[in-house]
Amino acid sequence: MAAPMGNPSPRVSVVIPTWRRPQLLRRCLDAVLAQRLEPSAWEVIVVDDGHDDATRTLVHRFAARAPHGATVIYLRPARGRGPAVARNAGWRVARGDIIAFTDDDTVPDPDWLVQGERAMRVPGQPAAVCGAVKVPLPPRITDHARMTEGLTRAEFVTANAFVRRSALVTVKGFDERFRRAWREDSDLQFRLLDRVGAVLPCPQAVVTHPVRPVGWGVSLGQQRNTFFDALLYKKHPQRYRERIRRVPPWDYYLIVAAALAAPVLAWRGHPLMALAAGALAVGGMLWLALRRLAHTSRSPGHVTEMLATSALIPFLSVYWRLRGALHFRTPFL
Repeated sequence: MAAPMGNPSPRVSVVIPTWRRPQLLRRCLDAVLAQRLEPSAWEVIVVDDGHDDATRTLVHRFAARAPHGATVIYLRPARGRGPAVARNAGWRVARGDIIAFTDDDTVPDPDWLVQGERAMRVPGQPAAVCGAVKVPLPPRITDHARMTEGLTRAEFVTANAFVRRSALVTVKGFDERFRRAWREDSDLQFRLLDRVGAVLPCPQAVVTHPVRPVGWGVSLGQQRNTFFDALLYKKHPQRYRERIRRVPPWDYYLIVAAALAAPVLAWRGHPLMALAAGALAVGGMLWLALRRLAHTSRSPGHVTEMLATSALIPFLSVYWRLRGALHFRTPFL
């Protein structure tokens, strides 16, 4: 499972969950092994959620060339159970009293661990700190790139978070019901605030998160994330409304309601009302597409993608929101 053991008592344990992305993981590990914190002070735990042989081989190669005193560990938990499970598996075998979380598609700065540890050692001993995430935007900014840029404004993300191990023990780690990389970090932040102590920003600890190439229509699959918004709302309704979304996406509900009403009204013999409902639905879809196109690429392919996906996103979003509300039995809209 592991590489040769270094210092038996590292101060910081870096936990990196990964899923069949060895090329991205190689870039991340290159940056982690180049940290300026003395090698005896840290260990790296790569949690392979995809049970990928290429990933295992890669991690063992990095373990063989790790700086003297450092340890690189390969961990293979139950397959495909999501990043919350993977991160829990990682920190539970960690030996450091500070757990540094990042993702396999980030590139930590050389002083990332130095700055993160320094922020955790200040008087008062915060339960956690969240570093800064930089997202270099491509020349042609797409809707997906703009969404990725949202990481730069997030309060607390596991792409760059330092958490005291004792605090993770107190709150029992990540809630493993969050099966996707979505809202499990906000849930951890809220529970740390409620039960342990301060969660502070640390802008000096920086990771870069390049925009990854994605396929056409990636935003459609992302609508499934809202299923887990319902779980976060059930657990933290007040914090959800204060920090995540103040009001439900009424525009989506209006578009869906108008689109469903149009054929019913036509069937009931109200053509003008049906036309008005249809126009309202189409107008809402076009307004959504224009919002997403603002300050982004106007290439024909991107415009076509925004028009097509904006016609489907309201339906998918409402479906997953309501499905989440039913599944988690919470009055969530």
